[in-house]
Amino acid sequence: MPIPRPPLSRRAMTVGAAVIAVLAVAALAFVLLPQDSSADTSTRDARITLPDSPDSTGTVDIDARLYAPAVTPAPTVLLAHGFGGSKDSVDGEARDLAARGYTVLAYSARGFGDSTGSISINDPDREVADARGLIDWLAEQPEVELDAPGDPHIGVAGGSYGGALALSAGGTDPRIDSIAAAITWNDLGQALFPNYGVTSTEGREALGDTTTPAAAEYGGPGVLKRGWAGVFFGAGASSTPPGDDGDAGAETSGTGEGASACGRFSPEFCDAYAQSAVTGIPSQQLLDLLTAHSPVAVASNITAPTLLVQGTQDTLFGLDQADATARQIAAAGGNVTVRWFDGGHDAGGTDGTSDRAIADFFDTTLRDNDTATGGQPFVYSTQRAADERGGDRNRRMTAPDYPGLAADSDATRTESVTFTPKAENQSIIRPPGASPSAISSVPGLGSVLSTLGSTGAGAALTADLPGQSATFTSDPVDSSVTITGASRVNLRVASLASPGQAVLFAKLYDVAPNGTRTLPGGAVSAIRLPDTEGIDPVDVTVALPGISYTVQQGHHLELSISTTDQAYAVPLEPAQFSVAMTDNTIALPTVPAEESASSTVPVGPLIGIGVVLLAVAGAIVAGVVRTRRRAVAEVDESLIDTPLVITDLAKTYSNGFRAVDGVSFEVKQGQVLGLLGPNGAGKTTTLRMLMGLITPTGGDIRVFGHKVTPGAPVLSRLGSFVEGSGFLPHLTGTQNLRLYWEATGRPIEDAHLEEALEIADLGAAIERKVKSYSQGMRQRLAIAQAMLGLPDLMVLDEPTNGLDPPQIRTMRDVLINYAKTGRTVLVSSHLLAEVEQTCTHVVVMNRGSVISSGTVRELTAAGGQTEIRVDDATRARSVLDASGHDGAVIVDDGTVTVDLTDADSAVVIRELVTAGVSVRGFSQSTRLEDVFLDLVHRDTPGSDTSKDRS
Repeated sequence: MPIPRPPLSRRAMTVGAAVIAVLAVAALAFVLLPQDSSADTSTRDARITLPDSPDSTGTVDIDARLYAPAVTPAPTVLLAHGFGGSKDSVDGEARDLAARGYTVLAYSARGFGDSTGSISINDPDREVADARGLIDWLAEQPEVELDAPGDPHIGVAGGSYGGALALSAGGTDPRIDSIAAAITWNDLGQALFPNYGVTSTEGREALGDTTTPAAAEYGGPGVLKRGWAGVFFGAGASSTPPGDDGDAGAETSGTGEGASACGRFSPEFCDAYAQSAVTGIPSQQLLDLLTAHSPVAVASNITAPTLLVQGTQDTLFGLDQADATARQIAAAGGNVTVRWFDGGHDAGGTDGTSDRAIADFFDTTLRDNDTATGGQPFVYSTQRAADERGGDRNRRMTAPDYPGLAADSDATRTESVTFTPKAENQSIIRPPGASPSAISSVPGLGSVLSTLGSTGAGAALTADLPGQSATFTSDPVDSSVTITGASRVNLRVASLASPGQAVLFAKLYDVAPNGTRTLPGGAVSAIRLPDTEGIDPVDVTVALPGISYTVQQGHHLELSISTTDQAYAVPLEPAQFSVAMTDNTIALPTVPAEESASSTVPVGPLIGIGVVLLAVAGAIVAGVVRTRRRAVAEVDESLIDTPLVITDLAKTYSNGFRAVDGVSFEVKQGQVLGLLGPNGAGKTTTLRMLMGLITPTGGDIRVFGHKVTPGAPVLSRLGSFVEGSGFLPHLTGTQNLRLYWEATGRPIEDAHLEEALEIADLGAAIERKVKSYSQGMRQRLAIAQAMLGLPDLMVLDEPTNGLDPPQIRTMRDVLINYAKTGRTVLVSSHLLAEVEQTCTHVVVMNRGSVISSGTVRELTAAGGQTEIRVDDATRARSVLDASGHDGAVIVDDGTVTVDLTDADSAVVIRELVTAGVSVRGFSQSTRLEDVFLDLVHRDTPGSDTSKDRS
């Protein structure tokens, strides 16, 4: 049955022509529209030499680029990049600001890009001092507007690493007139080693007295965010410093082992982090170092108007970090504005909305010099579950101010939701090695994983692991409620764990009426409990992850307390916990706000985006046309009813090894074909090419007439099991089969799941987790997976591995009966006795080539020993010898055996009878194994017959 491909209709061609026409008109309109002032922006690169540190005679060279607007001198922005970036990373933002009339200096921080020096994570005496030195340099440039000699009219901005630098510079240099920091940290020690569980009376009281939406209190040395820390420190450790003859360069480059381990990090950071990365527990030295190099150390000194933009999709620097910075600045009398947007480190960083908010903030505070204090509007984005239908999933809201920040602002409102625990105390364990671990987020992909968890296939992947999580459930909410900030819950926990090893993770799910669970933002709250005497319970107040999320009417909340999380450095020793909610309620923060009007988007970029989209659409149309034409050309109509034809197939690897050399054979409907050969014969390579997993270097493979290429649609008619099973161990057999089928995108009713399960014959074990399966059970499940959808061609590599004799017999019957339905089976196996009983045809390969093929009967009849039962064995042997059939062997008085490979059996019988020998029976005793071994032996280099190889 050919794959249906509808011809390209006249309507489709008309649509394609229309797309091209629209594309041309849009491009013309884009060209004719007035260009913005970015066209008048000029740039010049500079290398600025600054002191390495206050006590050093060495220097560092900072690689920078100055963007000048059409009219100068102009207000200036010092623009810092994120960790692992350079001045080129912020080129787009710099040009946008220059288009608005700002002079912009973008630069590569020391240790990044082409700047020299080592990375000290915003050291006040190094990176922060560099920012002050760059401001000194700007004060001498003619493009820069001055407030006074040596004092430029300047704002500082940056995201992530650059955002922390902007805040630290603003807290140490009074010349700075405006600050904008995005998706950054307040205290890097608390961000990388979070502990959201507070057990001390003082800490719980302090948290209770804090009334901002996303406030959290640090519960002491926490749990390493191993996933993010690896990204953070790995980016610097893998960098190669540019050539540098100064003292700093010499210090950074170093020699020997330490230098290679530290990369461009300063040794003090490298050494302190290395110890904590192993234990997962921060040393006090590392915490003190990270705190001293964070905005928390100087935020109370900030007097310039400050904008904090934080993302709601950020498992690295959560909303609590911006909340803490805002409280510090406000407490010291500073003017601070807070915005939350639907983005962050888990959603690609900042976006156009946040970048425009920063530019608008500079227009107000830097160009218009509006430094008025008082409550500023709090703009935030809120999200709802992905499974809801209708309306926008994300909404932008505006509140009068950020609650609890200013002295005259109201405290954040809270709504209490009552939970019904499953038991008074729920017991959970952490398994040895903390494996398997729950998966809640992946660095940089938290929002994707959160959305995936709302789907049928992804729910199993992100589900909490039984026995490792305590779950508490609320009643459905009567009306929708928007959680704006960090919810709080009181727990009572008893632990049986080694000292320093009592670690838990708290998550708050939104559960839809159909059972779909969503983890907003993909974030969790890590908790490290203090050591206790015995198993005495500890009361702990937990600040759950800060989110901005609307729980729809009819949904309910689910609190999960888990012992493991893949993103964190979970202790490896086993532990047991007993968890209960002390008051069965959770306080949900909520900020009353009005939905904001849709933001205005500049016309130029919008049309530019439209042009790109239209170009893509045109390319798609052209691609469809080419694909359809190519599909027609690559279908051999004469072979559409033939399951498999392989012609002159070859595969040569880059090292010159030729794994497959000129293989050709055909498999017809209803056949069970055995592909035989010793190890290294090229069988598996041939099968991998058949399935489109690797590309041949020569020849042709056609399945039902369609040429096989990677991803070819005809492969949907092929079921396969090659080189072992690849199941998810923490899912059941049924879940694995369903997940595999869902990945194909085809309807579940087409899977014929019940037939596949019957073939697997796993009984009740099909609902057990695969990690508990024996090798034979995994093998049967893999074969059932290959049979999902009842494919027209099934390819099995060693299907009987791990099966016991009764299961092998069952598998033999399954394959034979499967072929009787008109379908086709291709089997690669080393069990030649089974191949002989199961297969109708065989292809024998050796050293990459086919050395024999045919039906099983033909191969076994072509040679080997023939048993002849006679009345006189001695006389029969004499007759055979006289007739030229040498080598006859007398088995007993009435039986002889002889090799009649090249003889006609009828002639031999006639010769015996004519000579007066009565023939009572005549049968061949040749086995497929004998034929196979003989074929391979004759094909072996050095054998007498190897030169006759075909």
